[in-house]
Amino acid sequence: MEEFKKRQITFLLQLLGVSILLYAIHSYLLYHFAKDITFFFPVWQVYTFHLIVTLAFYTIINYRFSSGKKDIFNLFMILTFAKMILAILFLLPLLLSDFENKQPDVFNFFIPYFLYLFFEVFTITRFLQKS
Repeated sequence: MEEFKKRQITFLLQLLGVSILLYAIHSYLLYHFAKDITFFFPVWQVYTFHLIVTLAFYTIINYRFSSGKKDIFNLFMILTFAKMILAILFLLPLLLSDFENKQPDVFNFFIPYFLYLFFEVFTITRFLQKS
């Protein structure tokens, strides 16, 4: 269990660092290039969603791996599918609304979505390779 805690704390610190960096870059770009665009979701809500979902899924995979189940590929695929469903549920209020310009909000959501997914895959494969 000590290894689980060590990996979890390391991942949490890395995730917070990446989140702060991505949020700062995203906010800067929106401030300078999208001042006149009104967004349905504030950027902080998008990043909060991604941070919570990524942390929860990594925790599940890390716990499963730490408890002796070394074959986690199926679990990872199921959680990735669940992440897609949660993304659709998160965007559902936007998609069902009569908000005029939905495309900027969708880009605001899915660009960080894929960056967080890449980060998650990278960290999981890194700790699997060490084992």
